[in-house]
Formats: sequence, C-alpha cells, structure tokens
Amino acid sequence: MESDIILFLDPIQITAAMLLAFIIDRFIGWPEALYRRISHPVVFIGWLISSCDRYLNQNSWTSAQRRIAGLFTVAIILGLITSLSLFICHYIPRGLSGLLILALLSWPFLAVKSLYDHVMAVALPLQKNDLEAARSAVSMIVGRNPDQLDQTAITRAALESLAENTSDGVVAPLFWGVLLGFPGLVLYKSINTMDSMIGYQNQRYKDFGWAAAKLDDVVNWIPARITGILYSSLAPHSGGALKIMRQEAPNHRSPNAGWPEAAFAAALGLRLSGPRYYDNQIHNEAWLNKDGRDPTAQDMLAGLALYRRLSRVIAGLLLALIGIEILVYGVLVYGAAIL
Repeated sequence: MESDIILFLDPIQITAAMLLAFIIDRFIGWPEALYRRISHPVVFIGWLISSCDRYLNQNSWTSAQRRIAGLFTVAIILGLITSLSLFICHYIPRGLSGLLILALLSWPFLAVKSLYDHVMAVALPLQKNDLEAARSAVSMIVGRNPDQLDQTAITRAALESLAENTSDGVVAPLFWGVLLGFPGLVLYKSINTMDSMIGYQNQRYKDFGWAAAKLDDVVNWIPARITGILYSSLAPHSGGALKIMRQEAPNHRSPNAGWPEAAFAAALGLRLSGPRYYDNQIHNEAWLNKDGRDPTAQDMLAGLALYRRLSRVIAGLLLALIGIEILVYGVLVYGAAIL
C-alpha cells in the first residue's frame, strides 16, 4: 500500500474527497440506522470533552485554576484528535481508493443534510400553524425557551440557526478540510464541539470554557465571512446585501455569527436577531437588516430554498478548485519536464 504521512497535504485528492463527502452528506446525511449501529464520531469527541469537564472543572477551584484547566482540556482534546487523525492518514493509500476512503471518513463531519432536515422539521408544523410541534422542533436547534416563542419568533430563531450553522456545519469544515486535509476537518469539528458544550458564559463554563470559545472564534473568523459573502451573492441585489452585511454584522453579539445571519436576512428581505429570551431574561440584541420585515412561516421555505442554492454554489466552487489544482499541477509537471 502506497501511503504517506503527508497525504493530508495532497491538494487534488483532498479537495476531491471533500467534494465527494459533501455530495454524500447532501443526499444521504447520517442515517438513523447507521447511528444506532455505530453511533457517530462526534459522539466520541463529545465523550472526551464530557470526561474532561467532569474531572477538570471543579466548582471549588478559583477562576484562574478553572481557566488553566480549560486550556489543558483544549490541549488534551486537540492533541488526541491530531494524533489519531494523522495515524489514520498514514494508512490511507493514494489514488482513487484513497480518495474514496478519505471521502467516507470526512462525510460524518459535515452537516449538510441534517441542518436542512432540522430546519424543515420546524417549517412543516409552522405551515399547519401547529405552534406546539414547531416549538418542540426549534428547541432542538436553538437555546431559547420555546414556550415564549410565537410564530414570528420561532421562524426567526430557525432561520438564524440555518444561517449561522451553514458556516459552522458546512462551510467551515470544508474550508479547514481543503486547507489542512482530514486532520484539519476533524480538528475544526473538535473545536466547534468544545465550544457548543463548554463555551457558555454561565457560572460553570465562563472560565473553564474560555479557551474553547476563543479558539472557536478564531477558526470560524474566515469561514463566517465567506458564508456571508456567498449568501450575499445570491441576494436579488447582491451589492446591497453586501453593504448591509458589512454595516450590521459587527453589531451582533458574536464576532462571527452576524456575518452569515446579516447576509441571509438581507438576501430574504427580513430582519433577524433582535430581542430574545434566554433563561427567562430578555436580551436586547441588535437587529440585522433592521429595515426588513418580520419573517412569516412561508419565509421558512424561502430560507431553505436559499440554502439549497448555496449548496449548489459550494459544490461548484469545490469543483472549480479541483480544476485549478489540476491545472497548476500540470503546469508544474510540464515546467519541471522542460527544465
């Protein structure tokens, strides 16, 4: 078997594998039967994080001690994941078989179909004006108290989640996968999972999860802006959407989430974000696309259609990148041959 530890730096094979993984996940997702049989790789990452949380995040420790423990947790998780992913890469062959193996290994770390399905699970009951079912579905993707959400608030929450998680669950994993190969993809997913589990600003995690949250901000900085640009480009008036994104995204509480959300809002002509309830307290967040209208249940379908269009654009961009990489490789080979 021809293999090499630097396989993850082979750009053509890596990009082709990311495109294939994207296509597989777009149409298949992670089947429930497969989850019942072998679970999911992210569940293993979550178990590692939970174990560190249980043993290293002690209530009796000072803020400084808990922050150090959080840094140690990040180092443990990323060290283990890096070692494991490099070990796996060492045994992946080059060529078509290696490409297929790499695509199958990368597939679980994308959330193309699951994101669509979770938002559609909110859209369907909203179309029937079944608020109880819609509240139950939206509680699976946002942290707000669903009992306090009316139809407009449910729609807004689901669309915001769709926009933000386009970056976190699709664009960012692909970005780091293309850039750093399979290890980059898995490391990104590990960082993002740490942030989702311990990156909260509450009493238990504000110190312990500080490092994970900051690192998540760093690795999502470029992908969030790429996602915003892509959504803006699909707007009826792309220049106006870009302008709104640049002006209003920095007002969001997150340094990254505001970019895809503002662009998404502008592309649909809606206003998103704004005041919302967390832990029975109202948080006066800034509006994104503040001059837009409030979303309706029908806008859920429009948002999902926009997401499908973006998925096709992403596939096209990956295909174009493969073409560029092949062209560059051919030029380099030709140049080496005539020298």
